[in-house]
Amino acid sequence: MKVIIGWDIGGVNTKVAFLGLRKGKIEEATISSEYFEIWRDKQGLSSLLRRMALSRIQGDRPSAMAVTMTAELSDIFCTKREGVAFILDSLEEAFPGIPLYVFSVDGSFVSSLEAKEDPLRVAAANWMATALLLASRYRSGLLMDVGSTTTDIIPILEGQVLARGKNDLERLIAGELAYSGVLWTPVSALVSKVPVGGRMCRVSSEYFAISGDVYIILGLISESDYVCPTPDGRGKDPGSARERLARVVCADAEMLGPESIDQMAIYIMERQVQQITEALSQVLSALEESYISLK
Repeated sequence: MKVIIGWDIGGVNTKVAFLGLRKGKIEEATISSEYFEIWRDKQGLSSLLRRMALSRIQGDRPSAMAVTMTAELSDIFCTKREGVAFILDSLEEAFPGIPLYVFSVDGSFVSSLEAKEDPLRVAAANWMATALLLASRYRSGLLMDVGSTTTDIIPILEGQVLARGKNDLERLIAGELAYSGVLWTPVSALVSKVPVGGRMCRVSSEYFAISGDVYIILGLISESDYVCPTPDGRGKDPGSARERLARVVCADAEMLGPESIDQMAIYIMERQVQQITEALSQVLSALEESYISLK
């Protein structure tokens, strides 16, 4: 059986998909994900990749591998060029001699050498893979992918991906990338004030609480969903999350009480929804011009 491996290498999550093909048909398909902070141990990436692959392929040598990445944005690298090259070198070290194809923002696959020569062509290209898949199945629609760190908002019209931006900078400007997610986003990036005791209170800009705390308090995620470290290194239960959220207003859980903290959480969630809605409105407002040019 022919085995093909697909990688999505992020700054904190590394995902892998295995396809088993026989006579051109997929017989097996499995996926897995592992938490790995590349900025803490970038030299460990190669061994991580090898271990993740060997746990599934059971001695079968992969026929080919494909990769997309976002880890090149990590501040462990001085430039995206350095990050792209390091990630590809790590793959080639882990799997010498296996053909490697790198997915690009224009929807094509390029060689490792081409990717290193033009790193912006392959940096943070995973959104395009998702968009092309949906465009092949749905003629028109809007892709919204809310992740742990970011949200992608990609319009699809008449079977075409109508993204205005290609790289992260362009996508942030276009509203197609909102740096807001359900786990990692610091509360101070979502709000400048929260309601406390019937009045609005300014928040501290310290790294006291994150969006994961908000959603665990509200019961919208489970402790097993809270896959990133907590800001204080303590528990991921609602009680511990309330303690962290109370610190955002330089208080504690004893001072505020659970009801007051829960109201803060509701307010913060609503503000995050508003942030993403603003980005969505920006993307939708550009669609009319895109539709006219498409016609």
